[in-house]
Amino acid sequence: MALAEDDLRATTQAWERFATGAESVDGVRPEILMSWYRCREEYEVDPRLDRAPPAAEVTTHSIDHDVVYAELGGMAASAAREVDGLDGIVTVADGGGRILATWGSRRLLHQAADSNLAPWSTWSEWASGTNGMGTALESHRPVLVRGPEHWCQGFHNWVCAGVAVRDVVTQEPLAVLNVSCWKSDLSPEVVPWLGKVAASTEAKLRQRAHQGGVLLAAALRDLRVAPETGLAAVDLAGNVVLANSEAAVLLGTPADQPAYSPAHRYQPQVPALPVLVRRAVERARKDPDWTGSTQVYVPFLDLTVPLVVRPVFTGSQLIGMLLAFGSAKGDHGCNQPAGYLVPTTTSGPLPNRVVGMRDDRWVLLDPREIRYAEADHNTVWLTTDQGRMVAATRGLDRLEQQLEDKGFLRVHRRFLVNLGRVREVEQGFKGALFLATDARTRETVPVSRRHASQLRQAFGL
Repeated sequence: MALAEDDLRATTQAWERFATGAESVDGVRPEILMSWYRCREEYEVDPRLDRAPPAAEVTTHSIDHDVVYAELGGMAASAAREVDGLDGIVTVADGGGRILATWGSRRLLHQAADSNLAPWSTWSEWASGTNGMGTALESHRPVLVRGPEHWCQGFHNWVCAGVAVRDVVTQEPLAVLNVSCWKSDLSPEVVPWLGKVAASTEAKLRQRAHQGGVLLAAALRDLRVAPETGLAAVDLAGNVVLANSEAAVLLGTPADQPAYSPAHRYQPQVPALPVLVRRAVERARKDPDWTGSTQVYVPFLDLTVPLVVRPVFTGSQLIGMLLAFGSAKGDHGCNQPAGYLVPTTTSGPLPNRVVGMRDDRWVLLDPREIRYAEADHNTVWLTTDQGRMVAATRGLDRLEQQLEDKGFLRVHRRFLVNLGRVREVEQGFKGALFLATDARTRETVPVSRRHASQLRQAFGL
């Protein structure tokens, strides 16, 4: 499982060339080379990193996450007894690559702690480069990373293999199981074992999702609506479980044919629907009594149709949405007041305002109140004079466009900073730059090498 001596030398040389800017290298497995490209070009991870960064605060998660964590934890504890003699450790991390627990020999756990291969640290690719956990989260199969195949030089003495367990409906990663060895080989049985664990766990999730499909279809049939109302039940990814004949015409799916299993559900021919459902899921998880309304464009009919969306729960667990199509002023079969998913009278946020979300409230921010914005995948966190909150805008690129004439500068793939709030520019190791936006709390923002010259020019440095 480890690299042979010649392969080890060749991979090390390829890594050295690629880490110093080579556009292409030979002798590296395609999945590893693709990961290196992500780490260098997209995530801008320092290849000289020798410790994983600390984990950010944990966001709320569903009971499916808890079930998967418990399942993988039991598997990991059992496997740790077998890898103990191989100087190995077993880790379970969440869908963001944050380690939750580790098992293994006490000596190796201390060794791993030197690299922050331990709870409360982050091993996603964007944080720690190519590695078993982070690269598994980017893949749909088990991943093996050996020695210098790790993007960060500080982890070159490790051999690790990981696999992600994914939500069978949305395909989002729920957790990752990983086995790591220090300066020794992993057993050839490890990767197949990881694949079997993930398949077994996801099979249980599929059973639960199938039952969710049955409940969604039942909820649709129980809905009391005006005659000729188009009705559909969709899962959390926006795929159709059941649609009546009126809705099927609009969605481009079969009519009155339930698809309980996630693998058999219908993909609607309405591109806006998955985005709409994602927004509805975010709102419904905060307020189970919420019902939303909007308009949706059906491209193959060149038609804009009013739509009401109602969440469906089993207990406290959100399992999908009921859609009711109809006239803007007609009866959609929903007796609750509708809160708009997408404003129908405006095309964007209020002028000179950035919308943040705190608990169940929308906060309208003057851009001058924002010190910096930080991306966690598509979620954007705003650090403001009113505290830290989530931006209503999804994706840092979109927020950057919104603030392009407001004195903000992209200084890192994950950070957008308000230049008017920068108090100090600090020089770090090997020419690294950090921006202090609040000198009292030593609040700092890193500047990537790619953006350093633009920042110096902005400040005349």
